Amino acid sequence: MGLLGFLKGLFSGGGGIQCPGCGTQGARQTSDGLVHCKNQTCPYFDAGLLFGRSLRRRLADVPTRGDFRPEHPVSIRYVNYVGQNRDFSAERDSVVRKRNHIIARVAPTGRRITLSRDRIQNLSDVDAVAHQQVEPGQDWPSRVERQILIYHKKHGTTSPRYERVQAKYPNW
Repeated sequence: MGLLGFLKGLFSGGGGIQCPGCGTQGARQTSDGLVHCKNQTCPYFDAGLLFGRSLRRRLADVPTRGDFRPEHPVSIRYVNYVGQNRDFSAERDSVVRKRNHIIARVAPTGRRITLSRDRIQNLSDVDAVAHQQVEPGQDWPSRVERQILIYHKKHGTTSPRYERVQAKYPNW
């Protein structure tokens, strides 16, 4: 798309293409093939088109290639920031809770992803298998205690103070 195409789109309201999802005229397609639609019920909907703003880059596409297969799969139902429902299959041993997030290795790529607990639909099932660094009802380690735990774990060393803190937080 050259300068002339840009100016034409800018002054004529965009023109656009027909959306492949819902058939609405006026959708736009970016140079990398992403479609942005004005129809709010369409899976390609982009609110930026309604108010004349620039297109938002949607990075919510899930990779479909890879050979990672979880031995002990855990199903995670998730609603992303765009509002799309996503189903992830994660390895049970990799599911970890960190504050208000769940981190897990998912199929098919085997990459670790971070999911907000507020958007997980089956949170009770996921929390039941999640490895927690702190016992339920126990306070998180202080800044100094975390520093001691992380340092000695990283370097493979020990000290009397580390032993005391480790006894207090055995799952850390």
